[in-house]
Amino acid sequence: MSLDRSIAPAFVIPEEISFIQPMQRTLPNGVRLYFNPTPSIGAVRIEVNAESLRGELKIAKKLVSFFTLHMLLEGTKTKTASELDDFFDYYASEVEIISSFEHQGLALLTTKKHFSQVFPVFRELMTEAVFPEKELQKRKSQKALNISIQFEKNAIRASHLFRQQLFGDSHPYGMISTEQDVELIEREDLLDYYQNYLWVNTEIFVTGDLSETDLQLIESMLGDLPVHMYDSTPSEFSNMGNEIFIEAREKSVQSSIRLGCHLIPKSNPDYHALAVFNTFLGGYFGSRLIKNIREDKGHTYGIYSSIGSLRSADYWLIAADVKKEFTSEVIDEIYKEIEILQHQAIPKEELETVRNYLIGNLLSSFSSSFELITRFKGIHQAGLDLRFYEDRFEFLKKFTGEDIQKVGKRLIQKDWFVGTVVG
Repeated sequence: MSLDRSIAPAFVIPEEISFIQPMQRTLPNGVRLYFNPTPSIGAVRIEVNAESLRGELKIAKKLVSFFTLHMLLEGTKTKTASELDDFFDYYASEVEIISSFEHQGLALLTTKKHFSQVFPVFRELMTEAVFPEKELQKRKSQKALNISIQFEKNAIRASHLFRQQLFGDSHPYGMISTEQDVELIEREDLLDYYQNYLWVNTEIFVTGDLSETDLQLIESMLGDLPVHMYDSTPSEFSNMGNEIFIEAREKSVQSSIRLGCHLIPKSNPDYHALAVFNTFLGGYFGSRLIKNIREDKGHTYGIYSSIGSLRSADYWLIAADVKKEFTSEVIDEIYKEIEILQHQAIPKEELETVRNYLIGNLLSSFSSSFELITRFKGIHQAGLDLRFYEDRFEFLKKFTGEDIQKVGKRLIQKDWFVGTVVG
């Protein structure tokens, strides 16, 4: 029997899904290690992830954490920056800087074959970095130039101003860095942050074909990492609502629009419905915002809505770069589409399209063991476990249009929105 490749295979939704929780162990210094074994894959990824505490420590100089993290590869007590580059290149390994609102750290991607040679050098970066003055000055010059360039780009400037509107200009998440902030940074600031604030409430996430001997090597080398345990409390935010802030630029032919508000945390029972509401509105390429503002009106090449993650509660962002003369019209259309989605019955065909898209997207996001540990980390840091995704799957199979609209009406209100327009 021949296979007709012109016919796509049928999309079949499984009855249920379940995930194996990562193996756990506690290192001598109290750090938790989460391990997902991959017997058939020769790659290894180790992420040493700490809390940034930017919202709590109120460190006076805004860019201390940025420079500390990005200077870790500029030399250690045993190797120069060029020697580190050559070493990791030789062993086909990569070191990644982790930096977000709430987390910071380092990740290593290497091979099982070279793990025992590479890991000790990776470990050096965590306590043996020297922050050479000459390299710091180069980094400062590059950062100052980058800030200057970013200021001129409408999209980046709009995103910065949106954060300021959403979190407040006095909160670290909302602060906008300037070239003057770069000038304030000194080597002593980095050393202090490195020794006292970098490895706070640290956790380790490991994926790979590692033996017990390999895990013992990790335990012995990271079990004495000087970590700081801190009883942290996530920042709390509320929706105040403001007029849209406009930064006019006469020479711009496009405007960058950013709109959004604070949402509920992932632990809230309505979270899955809210995430589906976001998908209908602007969360995939067939969304209502795409069809209206890109396909029907041609005012933009792309417009999307997305949900950003924080420990206390997530936040919503709608973003687009549009033809300048249609800025007001596009904003009105965004609000109109939200109201239509909240109040008018969702057509059955659209409902099933989004359902199939979201189920397929969920299943594909667990297509490898490396993605599994990433998904686990994301919800673990929100105080949940992989049952969160099992619950999402069950919701996606059964939700109705009424379910989505009920939550959308209650948790998305125009009066809560903040926004920025640059252009």
